[in-house]
Amino acid sequence: MAVNARDRGELAVASLLFERCVAIWKDLGDSADIARAVSNLANVTKLKGEYARASSLYDECLTMFRKAGDGAGVAWTLNYQGDVAREKADLVAARSFCEQSLAAFRELRDGWGIASALSDLASLSCDLGNDAEARRLYGESIQMFQEVGHKRGIARALECLALSAAAQSNAEQSLRLAGAAAALRQRLGAPLTPTEQPRLEKALEFARRTLGNAASLTAWMEGWAMPIEQAVREALDGDAKPGLRTRNSA
Repeated sequence: MAVNARDRGELAVASLLFERCVAIWKDLGDSADIARAVSNLANVTKLKGEYARASSLYDECLTMFRKAGDGAGVAWTLNYQGDVAREKADLVAARSFCEQSLAAFRELRDGWGIASALSDLASLSCDLGNDAEARRLYGESIQMFQEVGHKRGIARALECLALSAAAQSNAEQSLRLAGAAAALRQRLGAPLTPTEQPRLEKALEFARRTLGNAASLTAWMEGWAMPIEQAVREALDGDAKPGLRTRNSA
């Protein structure tokens, strides 16, 4: 019920239900399930923007996962702590958490986790203005998501690459990749979170202003209709369709 409420965007309801989950598991005394319940509560707390409390909850469940020897729990918690640090604009701490998470996932040979950690490191590189490193890491991430068949991860990577394209003044490619990701999310029934949506829209708004309404709609609809394999190839190549690059692009 809490997961369903979270996915509908009803974060206050989800938070209350996850609180009840934590209380029930504590009554039952199962440490592994307590840790997972606390992690779920921390995740929705992060989505609400309550970063100080989310960080405290992650510290709590990280201790429990380490005590239980749950390597996957440790790796994902480090990844989530990186998300919180990034939201708080502490990029040094965020990178440290993400690098620890990536190392943990590599040790576990967890393809999904490796892809997620690579994507997060790419986003941090983008924040720091290192676009070349960001595209390299995004490329590794999306290829890994393809290998494990994780379609939500592919959508997320396409959106991140759309942000990177927008930062490099490639408005057409930015809108096409975002359109392809949006179509994939619609098919999956997996909309962006309230935190992620504004960040993407801000970048796309710049692209739309650059192109104008008609050209923006054309680029978006090209992406929407594009087979996902073609969108991935375009994202990895890093080049827009011939004749559709903006004048100030490299």
